[in-house]
Amino acid sequence: MRLLFPRPPRTRYADDPFPALPDFPIMRFLHTMLRVGDMQRAIDFYTRVMGMKLLRTTDRPDQKYALAFLGYAANPEQAEIELTYNYGVDRYEMGGAYGHIALGVADIYATCEQIRANVAQFGGSISREPGPVKGGDTLIAFITDPDGYKIELIQRDA
Repeated sequence: MRLLFPRPPRTRYADDPFPALPDFPIMRFLHTMLRVGDMQRAIDFYTRVMGMKLLRTTDRPDQKYALAFLGYAANPEQAEIELTYNYGVDRYEMGGAYGHIALGVADIYATCEQIRANVAQFGGSISREPGPVKGGDTLIAFITDPDGYKIELIQRDA
């Protein structure tokens, strides 16, 4: 079987309930797709508020949709967000199963202040101010994008 990506070394633990499957190909997380009601508004939010780069776009007028891929780096270095705009659809209902996207940040308080300075112009909000997770000491915050999607910020050492 041809592997899609090189297999990284695996650390084995005596109590590992999921031993490596020798013939199972290693997979890589590529992107998460979000449906948006206004492509330019969504691109502005993710680039100007969240600091991502617009990596590439595709417009398919015959199929009545457009795509924009954004991220902090392109695949395969990092996973991306795929924004999908379906012509004529300006709003989606949030399903009960969707949770959030999580991003690691070095300084959650400074990051939230930078976001706060931009959401008035580009939409979105800080829906949970930075602070420790309930029952723990990990610092988190939540941002809501203009389409209602949640983005969790988690403070991580650089």
